[in-house]
Amino acid sequence: MVERAGIIGLILGLLVLGGCATVNKGADLSNQELRNKISVLEAQLSEKDSEINSLKDALAKNEQAPEAAEPVSRKLSVKQIQTALSNAGYFDGVIDGKMGKNTRRAIRAFQKANNLQVDGQVGKNTAAALMEYLNKKVK
Repeated sequence: MVERAGIIGLILGLLVLGGCATVNKGADLSNQELRNKISVLEAQLSEKDSEINSLKDALAKNEQAPEAAEPVSRKLSVKQIQTALSNAGYFDGVIDGKMGKNTRRAIRAFQKANNLQVDGQVGKNTAAALMEYLNKKVK
């Protein structure tokens, strides 16, 4: 009976030790997976740091460049368009911010007089030409 209890104890001990080894092996695999994820995240962080530094450099160059005139591609509001057309002598209506027949007619007349595409639309080229008249009157 004592021998039998000893053998059972030995078997149980081996099972426990074997189970611990399996648990340790699983923990090692889990730790390795975490290390791999950390490596991937560190690589991504490094890429983002490089991108940030590149953007900072571009910003610094842009800030050091001499200030250019207001960009031509800037969108003008209808009121600004009407004001510029009025200042240039092409619009004599009420500056109300509404794109009506009189405003379109004035745009076409302005475009024709300035050798622009006559379409009644204020695209990039028409906006650039109108910018000259936005703050000054021509008589």
